[in-house]
Amino acid sequence: MKMTLIYPSWPKLERQTEFYLPPHGPVCFAATVPPEVELTFVDENLQTYDPDAPCDLLALSVMLSCQLPRAFEIAKEYRERGVPVIFGGIAVMLHSDEVALHADSVFLGEAEGRFAGVIEDFKQGCLKKKYDYMWDHPDINLVGTARRDILDRKLYNYRGVQMLDLVHASRGCRFNCFPCCTGFLGGSAFRPRPVHKVVEELESIQNNRLFVVDNSLAQDKAWLVELFTAMAPLKKKWVSHPILDDDQVLKLAADAGAWYVYQAVFDTSDHIRNRVKRLKDHGIGVEGTIILGTDDQDEDSIKRLVDFLLEIQLDVAEFTIMTPFAQSPVRTSLEKEGRIFNHNWRDYTADKVVFQPKRMTPEKLQEMFYYAWDTFYADGGHALKMGKLFKDVIRREMEDGTYYRYNPRRNRAFDKGMPTTVPMQG
Repeated sequence: MKMTLIYPSWPKLERQTEFYLPPHGPVCFAATVPPEVELTFVDENLQTYDPDAPCDLLALSVMLSCQLPRAFEIAKEYRERGVPVIFGGIAVMLHSDEVALHADSVFLGEAEGRFAGVIEDFKQGCLKKKYDYMWDHPDINLVGTARRDILDRKLYNYRGVQMLDLVHASRGCRFNCFPCCTGFLGGSAFRPRPVHKVVEELESIQNNRLFVVDNSLAQDKAWLVELFTAMAPLKKKWVSHPILDDDQVLKLAADAGAWYVYQAVFDTSDHIRNRVKRLKDHGIGVEGTIILGTDDQDEDSIKRLVDFLLEIQLDVAEFTIMTPFAQSPVRTSLEKEGRIFNHNWRDYTADKVVFQPKRMTPEKLQEMFYYAWDTFYADGGHALKMGKLFKDVIRREMEDGTYYRYNPRRNRAFDKGMPTTVPMQG
């Protein structure tokens, strides 16, 4: 049978450099598809699909809420042609009831050990309306190496530079941060993959630069020590979400190739100042992730926060507007207070105000979003600051002999002294 897997397009974050990382959800899902299924993958952000191509089953992998409107349009097109459509992915789990209105089937939860059964149901003509494994996580040992062979690698570059490959070493998160849906999606129990399985996958990835997309690398010190020790000989260079603030762990992370870390910056405290300094002291760059519009912020506090970021010499900053995503603690709170006025998922891109802020008007918060981006990057822009981080990783690769191994043609733009960036989020 022939199955087409489409990753719908979505609008990019305003003010951010436009780029596209290889999507992670589809390649992890593809590893669960039985080998006898002929799978065609389309990343609609960079490719176009042929609606007339032979297709027995359409699968839509939807990560972001803002992808949903486009996913519904694609589903309608295929269903009108008589092709059954199944949805899966993070946004589908967050909006399952709404998605079900546009689908022949929805798959909720993690697919390892389960999707072969879905295909068998389809072949037997008894595809279920819902496959619900939300609270029934598979054995973490079933998580295998993602199928990156479905990607058209040449599409994922920025100014000729190969974008980073995404990989995960654990699932679940024991933290319940107010803007995040992770507790609902992956559960509050930390579920680390066996280190040897992670290393096996890392060794299979030819790209030297990676994004370790785990929700947090701050949940289990003993496992982190084992993981980073095992990663060090691979000489990969990687980016991640926060790493445990522990001297031993930070040293091992740096030795294992930690390039830079996404660090939430929520105030101007010495705690944040010291956290950033400790990362930098270990040779790890810092990209601040800054949410604007929290209840304790007003116009003046946002201006002070931007000044603070410049003062502590943050390498890069990504400013977003607080967005009440489905199933997040902040949405529950704002719904009770009647402060959400926009339910159009296409606008849930984290650069638009969809709720009533507590200490300013929606228009003022939107203005402060632009102020933050423009002020922080007044001396050269997002691409230039990212370029500095990228030059640092090239220097490190040259020092350990991996630059030419993984980049046989090298980066011509860099060789000519042109600004070169590999931005991370998107």
